[in-house]
Amino acid sequence: MIDPVESLKEFVRFPSVSTDSTREAGMKDARDYVGNLLKQVGFSVEEIPTPLHPIIIGRRDGDPSWPHVVIYGHYDVQPPDPLELWTNPPFEPGERNGRIYGRGAADNKGPLITHLAAVAQLLQEYPDPPLRLTFLIEGEEEIGSPSFVPFLKKHKDLFDADFVLLSDTGSPNESQIVVTTGLRGIVCLEIEATGPKSDLHSGVHGGAVLNPIQALAEICASLHDKDGRVNVPGFYDDVRPVQDWEREEIGKLGVSEAEYAGFLGIEQFYTEKGYTPFECVRFRPTLEFNGIGGGYQGEGSKTVIPSRAFAKISCRLVAEQNPARVQKALTDLLRERCPSGVSLTITPGHSGAPYLVVPPGKPNTPKNQPEALAAAFRAADEAIAEEFGKPPLYLREGGSVPIIADLKRITGLDSLMIGLFLPEDNLHAPDESFHLGVMKKGIAASKRILWQVASKGVTSARS
Repeated sequence: MIDPVESLKEFVRFPSVSTDSTREAGMKDARDYVGNLLKQVGFSVEEIPTPLHPIIIGRRDGDPSWPHVVIYGHYDVQPPDPLELWTNPPFEPGERNGRIYGRGAADNKGPLITHLAAVAQLLQEYPDPPLRLTFLIEGEEEIGSPSFVPFLKKHKDLFDADFVLLSDTGSPNESQIVVTTGLRGIVCLEIEATGPKSDLHSGVHGGAVLNPIQALAEICASLHDKDGRVNVPGFYDDVRPVQDWEREEIGKLGVSEAEYAGFLGIEQFYTEKGYTPFECVRFRPTLEFNGIGGGYQGEGSKTVIPSRAFAKISCRLVAEQNPARVQKALTDLLRERCPSGVSLTITPGHSGAPYLVVPPGKPNTPKNQPEALAAAFRAADEAIAEEFGKPPLYLREGGSVPIIADLKRITGLDSLMIGLFLPEDNLHAPDESFHLGVMKKGIAASKRILWQVASKGVTSARS
């Protein structure tokens, strides 16, 4: 039997920072550890090489007619910096106030251990359930999963499954769990405006040349209108409208706009006209400036006209928007709006498609939704209500997990996403933590969901 709390502590001790080449030993130790846990539960384990960090596959096979569930997680974590802001060292887990503190505790080692412990308990209580299971655990999620799509295309045979179960999304509090129905896609790029061949003395040459900072500011200011909408022709053409049932679910969050503003530390919201802040962050696409710079950045003044200025831009996309189409529309517009006094260089960044799944019984649920997926949603509704005391809310999330859309596009699999981390968990920040009460209830709920899928006579759609 796996002790979930002690297993999580041990898992957190491995500094599995995928972006840091000096942490390769921590990556290997984390892989070995989670692979050994899978073997303890009775899974066959394979480590599949990639150009960067290997993917761990744990399999429990069986009759092809049994439903087949893929459980996704990742063993890599964000860098722990700034180290001085941690209460305990980031890779020396601390337990206090009903939480485990450490880098990766919530993202994603805690949720992954939750599902692994649920499977261990299920197999101990019911040694031979009619259920096939595959754990898919990657090591590059925190760097954009560059090896994931080639892996999926090469190993499609592993995914003759019915749905994916994962917990890499959030919920508003420990008693109100969200089943995530949608994730925003993303398009990133950097623009650089170049004017004179070098920085110029602003007294000697000021008034004779277009300042690249001014040119860049004018371009950036043109990308939104006075109503907060993105001012890019065609940007909203494919946006899926918000459904009435989705607005009803938002209304059950139990958080006021004033409370949300207080949490963010702002005095007022800046939203697209006609939408609440809660609707904007879950249902609407955005264009944001993530960084901007040019000229002298040091203490005091240095009176120059800079040679170059840059801005980093990202767009969050919603269901049915196409990242390539949005990127082209934005790139074409940026070139069109570039003043003649500067040249513009546009460097594309990473991108990912949005994802949406509609639970059974809601408007626009696909008529051909797999039986096992529908059963899983119904089981999640019952299990979460029983274990957490409230039925789940079914909401889209504002963040992006591009591999979910990749899984759908390449394998055809939809995902059941159960939010197990909370706002207080400090993902990607110092003193990251995972709530042990959520873990305990999450284990019970995950076990019930899997047992319901196995025991209700569901036949795999892939058999």
